[in-house]
Amino acid sequence: MTSVPGLSAEKRCLVMGVVNVTPDSFSDGGLWFDERAAIEHGLELVEQGADLVDVGGESTRPGAARVSREEELARVVPVIRALSAEGVAVSVDTMRAEVARAAVEAGARLVNDVSGGLADPEMPRVVAATGVPYVVMHWRGHSHDMQSRAVYADVVTEVREELAKRVDLVLAEGVAEEQIVLDPGLGFAKNAEHNWALLAGMPQLAELGYPLLIGASRKRFLGRLLAGADGAPRPFDQCDDATLAVTALAAREGAWCVRVHQVGPSADAVRVAAAWKRAGADT
Repeated sequence: MTSVPGLSAEKRCLVMGVVNVTPDSFSDGGLWFDERAAIEHGLELVEQGADLVDVGGESTRPGAARVSREEELARVVPVIRALSAEGVAVSVDTMRAEVARAAVEAGARLVNDVSGGLADPEMPRVVAATGVPYVVMHWRGHSHDMQSRAVYADVVTEVREELAKRVDLVLAEGVAEEQIVLDPGLGFAKNAEHNWALLAGMPQLAELGYPLLIGASRKRFLGRLLAGADGAPRPFDQCDDATLAVTALAAREGAWCVRVHQVGPSADAVRVAAAWKRAGADT
């Protein structure tokens, strides 16, 4: 089982809190763009129960334009270094190998690559050299056109097959099996129907034999599910209760980690799910 050095060995789903050091992220763009604000927020997430703090410097919302490598490095490295110095287990959310390398050198303990190594062919080799866990997400293209690629005959089967191919390729580049975590990529080249099918299909995805990370927090499909009588989707920051429901259910289904914006309730939910599973195992 994939593990992050220094984290509790308690057998439960991990909680990854999000720190977007960006001006334009879909859910909280600009709130933590200032370096000091980002560091303080990361520390607050740990106080609320985050096992990991995921620091990203590039928005991956639909339609987002990429930032330069230099800008991404300037955004994330100081925050990662400061949080790591405080003993926080930090992951870096990046598609660039150079950013991943610099982040690990600054103290990051996990690389969360939403492209699964497709955006930067050097990424698997860099991750292999660092030895840290590597989140390989299902991805079909950059944010500016990814929704045009949300075409599936059987989304669970196709995502599973495409993830299996990515795993084979990153293993061939030297990444160890015990480093790999899989993410079905909710919202990335997926519509609402696809997202729900993938959540329901977690057992099939788990058959690949790797831990699963689930990132549903504040995503559009939740806002659309909770649309008002006029059909207007609920705002992102008013979808945290729905996120909490996904957290509890994903943890109950055996997710290795959930990635969330509001940590406290999710930290409680994964403990409830762990207690429920333990009780079931004892009967």
